[in-house]
Amino acid sequence: MADDLLTDTAPDTYDASSIEVLEGLEPVRKRPGMYIGGTDERALHHLVAEILDNSMDEAVAGHATRIEVELHEDYSLTVRDNGRGMPFDPHPKFPGKSALEVILCTLHAGGKFSGKSYETSGGLHGVGASVVNALSDSMVVQVARDRKLVEQRFSRGVPQGPLQEIGAAPNRRGTTTTFHPDEEIFGHHKFKPARLFKSIRSKAYLFSGVEIRWKSAIDDGETPQEATFHFPGGLADYLKESLSGAMTYSEAPFAGRVSFQERFGVPGRVEWAINWTPVRDGFVQSYCNTVPTPEGGTHVAGFWAAVLKGIKAYGELVNNRKAAQITREDLMAGGCALVSCFIREPEFVGQTKDRLATVEAHRLVENAVRDHFDNWLAADTKSAGAILDFLVLRAEERQRRRQEKETQRKTATKKLRLPGKLTDCSATNRDGTELFLVEGDSAGGSAKMARDRKTQALLPLRGKILNVLGAASNKIGTNQEINDLCQAMGVGLGTKFNIDDLRYDKIIIMTDADVDGAHIASLLMTFFFSQMRPLIDKGHLYLACPPLFRLTQGAHRVYVQDEAERDVWLEKGLGGKGKIEVSRFKGLGEMDAKDLKETTMDVKTRKLIRVTVDEEAPGETGDLVERLMGKKPELRFQYIQENARFAEGLDL
Repeated sequence: MADDLLTDTAPDTYDASSIEVLEGLEPVRKRPGMYIGGTDERALHHLVAEILDNSMDEAVAGHATRIEVELHEDYSLTVRDNGRGMPFDPHPKFPGKSALEVILCTLHAGGKFSGKSYETSGGLHGVGASVVNALSDSMVVQVARDRKLVEQRFSRGVPQGPLQEIGAAPNRRGTTTTFHPDEEIFGHHKFKPARLFKSIRSKAYLFSGVEIRWKSAIDDGETPQEATFHFPGGLADYLKESLSGAMTYSEAPFAGRVSFQERFGVPGRVEWAINWTPVRDGFVQSYCNTVPTPEGGTHVAGFWAAVLKGIKAYGELVNNRKAAQITREDLMAGGCALVSCFIREPEFVGQTKDRLATVEAHRLVENAVRDHFDNWLAADTKSAGAILDFLVLRAEERQRRRQEKETQRKTATKKLRLPGKLTDCSATNRDGTELFLVEGDSAGGSAKMARDRKTQALLPLRGKILNVLGAASNKIGTNQEINDLCQAMGVGLGTKFNIDDLRYDKIIIMTDADVDGAHIASLLMTFFFSQMRPLIDKGHLYLACPPLFRLTQGAHRVYVQDEAERDVWLEKGLGGKGKIEVSRFKGLGEMDAKDLKETTMDVKTRKLIRVTVDEEAPGETGDLVERLMGKKPELRFQYIQENARFAEGLDL
């Protein structure tokens, strides 16, 4: 273990009394998907993020300067920092337990609720470390604090003995956590050095004040087994490496950092870097409190709002009237952006924090970035002119294609003369339009009455479509269902697919909430993944979430997605009197238009799941799709054998 020099004393505001307790740990092993999004490889690596984020919070708060991450031969992993060290004095609410044990064995126990110990942090629910503990067959935590070195061991969330003092630590401080994921939960999945390497490197970019050391006993042939990351330039360095010498419209990116405290009097800050290039598709990578937010959120929306207003204002300043037609869609074409904000008490969508929902972040980021962008454009007129010309060309191209689509839309219905096929919407442009892919004419009948005729179109499918991974290419091209689908969407297959030709803003798979419906959805997602991948990458593919049950108690009525949610409502009641009547929807065709609209189609009340590909491991997603949907049944059989013991609640 490295010596961590004690540079200051631990502040009084971070001790056992800082640890608040909200509820117990029991549900984690039973339903890990509720806490880490599943039991697959992505969920496995999320365990590392939970522990690493705790160390990063110490660094961002100014208490740690170094973090070490080490992958061992047995695929256990150690995260070590030189922060203040986890409190281990007796907890005031649980005198018989140390604060360390409470943190690691209790959900919603942590020092980040009140804001006294951390101004900004990535972990706010108090579930991270305890969830990792519950899902590990072994966890060992050592803490150097108050000149003592203590240790406690756990297995599957249960202490294997009391907290023990194992030595003196006069010149060290910090927390060291070593854990081994439980194979009962994660099966054959193992940590991937390449994935870990990429993740921890990005953390070093996100906070320029920290040094992260990487060491791996596993040699995968492509990942360095030792490395040290420290990037004083922050996101500007990250963007430079990401573009790796590609031609850009500005020699130096538009990059900066603004403190919300200095500018607006509230805790936090934002850092960003962006440049435009003609040689590759644009991308956005966003973070909040060093936690990746792959689906963006309010901070990203605020950033694009600032850039859009700034480029339009610059266009007006130089008398380029065409700048007024630039949209966010044009900015993102060729725009390579990194956005990282630190805010107090962020609100995320879901425990895995894929999207930031804090409303105030939009205003803070937009106002912080806007002035800097205006000044940057005015100071570098050469780059500003090149970027403006590029964006105007993109806007003109977009408008030209839209006009072509408006003409094509008028004739599309005439081309599809098959009974029960496309029921188009009346909107003449793509923005805000949706195509629902439904199974069968009966579901299509209810959906016709439930839809918004202006923006929502329907295409009923006849049962299960062709599995494109198990079919010959000539068979795909002659399949009637696939041809109808392509014609309705206005696009071609494979190399002929062009995202600009897409006639609808969202493609929504709406199938029954049963095994057959899931099978149809899987076949459709396989089709889109293999034949129209940009549709997924650009965020146009979604899954509808129809309810499985309707519960009625007097005048009170609720819709629920599954048996678990049903049982919760049955236990606590709906607020009415009398017996709770339970109705199970056998299919969308059995739902009346009112139910279908309220639960599944109305944009104000429905819930959609966006279909995405894991950004950190796209190749692994392709391998999994090929394994499960490809031509080799032995691979599917092997997968079933490896994962059957994890299946719950099978609808057989």
